[in-house]
Amino acid sequence: MPESFNLKSFLAELPNLPGVYRHLDEEGTVLYVGKAKDLKKRVNSYFQKNLASPRIAHMVARIARIEVTITPSEAEALLLENNLIKRLRPRYNILFRDDKSYPYLQLSAHDAPRIAYYRGNTNVGGQFFGPYPNAWAVRETIQILQRVFQLRTCEDGVYAHRSRPCLLHQIQRCSAPCVGSIALEDYQADVRRAVRFLSGQANEVLQEIEQRMQAASEALDFEQAAMLRDQMRALSTVLQQQTMEHAGTDDLDVIAVISEEGKVCVNLAMVRGGRHLGDRAFFPTQVQDDTPEDVLAAFISQHYIERPLPPVLVVSHKLEDTAILDMLKEQTGKEARLLIRPQGVRKAWLEQALKNGELALARKLNESMTKAARTLDLATVLGLEVDDEALEALTIECFDISHTAGEATQASCVVYRHHDMQPTLYRRYNIAGITPGDDYAAMRQVLFRRYERVAEGQATLPDVVLVDGGKGQISMAKQVFNELGLDTNVLVGVAKGEGRKVGLETLIFADGRPELRLGVASPALMLVAEARDEAHRFAITGMRARRAKSRNVSRLEDIEGVGAKRRQRLLARFGGFTGVVNASIDDLASVEGISAALAERIYYALR
Repeated sequence: MPESFNLKSFLAELPNLPGVYRHLDEEGTVLYVGKAKDLKKRVNSYFQKNLASPRIAHMVARIARIEVTITPSEAEALLLENNLIKRLRPRYNILFRDDKSYPYLQLSAHDAPRIAYYRGNTNVGGQFFGPYPNAWAVRETIQILQRVFQLRTCEDGVYAHRSRPCLLHQIQRCSAPCVGSIALEDYQADVRRAVRFLSGQANEVLQEIEQRMQAASEALDFEQAAMLRDQMRALSTVLQQQTMEHAGTDDLDVIAVISEEGKVCVNLAMVRGGRHLGDRAFFPTQVQDDTPEDVLAAFISQHYIERPLPPVLVVSHKLEDTAILDMLKEQTGKEARLLIRPQGVRKAWLEQALKNGELALARKLNESMTKAARTLDLATVLGLEVDDEALEALTIECFDISHTAGEATQASCVVYRHHDMQPTLYRRYNIAGITPGDDYAAMRQVLFRRYERVAEGQATLPDVVLVDGGKGQISMAKQVFNELGLDTNVLVGVAKGEGRKVGLETLIFADGRPELRLGVASPALMLVAEARDEAHRFAITGMRARRAKSRNVSRLEDIEGVGAKRRQRLLARFGGFTGVVNASIDDLASVEGISAALAERIYYALR
């Protein structure tokens, strides 16, 4: 402990209040973030003789300072803890990747509602069903609704301008409300049946369709009866194809924790409206001697703090800290019941989740061994002396430049660490103040901006810096590193081979080592090629977005009567240029400062 920090007096003065504590080392790096109902009791527990695990003992030995934040409640402590874990990524916390939001199926709020794949904030118009574990599950459900209820999927702009039915109507996947092939009231009735199907009432919907078919037949309306027969047949087929047994209208998540060879998988299966929608595997990092119960608690607290909490959680292990559910209830307003030993279909779902988790973990272990072998081969090729721990932490940064004839020049920096690409660490750099098309000047600028902080001691130099390019680019990179006083041994150029074929690349070293051509069979070259291609992809997508934004704003600027304020209002109202293009004349005219005549001018100028 540093002399300025008196642990004994600090522990004595801690309040018996809820809050968040942070353990820091001598360099001020946060080692661990935790929450507590009673800060005094919880923080003091770390300094007892008998600690819970060797990992905790190892962490406590490195603590140089402790910081605490008092919160109004345990729920606020849970929220703050998760925010700090995501931002600081402390070494001794179990970390789950902060993945993208889950997809939903949306039924729009139109008179003739549209079904669509949706990802984002659900506080907008329409009805939302889900969340679904992946995009495939949403699209499969949309196909079912098209086949059974023939609901439209077309964009509003297409729907509003149809003069005859599209191909989907001809193949009986849409009832074509756009041209009046179905009465609006009948279409809305199909929408209501689809909602009941999504809510787990499929059998009731099937019975209703059967009754309508019989009534139509008795009324000698054979065309209607045939249509209802086909609809009933399609729905029956869907129900027979359900791979998991149906269980009423359950909304629940199944959470299975599996561990093997020091790796852990948390497999999450989602059930909505009694339908098993599929599952998703999570692989937490920084799990050492943590128990499955520890991992389960970390997953529930991190996953559900900002995602929908279903009424029931079926879990494979006991949740030691049941207060987490109370805190989630207070924070989200949702209450969940925990099932540890489920029966019937829920037991079958848990067994299936465990089996799928075991398969996912086996695949992950296999991939990890392959990726670790690639990293080791590259370290050997480059002459890096690394042990197992250093190999795991070996960091590669790769740079690329992208532009279109000098327009919208952008540089990318992608990062490889822990035997995999790390998208959360990627960076893009807008390049300005150079001669358009001068790739050398662009590379000089991005390297200087990235590693100036390293020279100032504010960041760490990676083990390898890959530059996409030949002798000219590596010479420029060496010049920058010499100016900054950095080690040029880490610089490696990747020169493309004939026809840009993978396997023909040449590695060029800034420190004068002979050039290397490893060949297509080299695991090291496959790793270099992956990093190079990812840097190129990341650079070109950024450049295209920047170029499109510049050109789109320019198209609005070219319209007479659309100044900066009106342009800003249009983009804000419709969420960007694409929204403005898709807006109708009436929609455009509803924006402040846009007259009917100007709205019409804008509409036709963007066509």
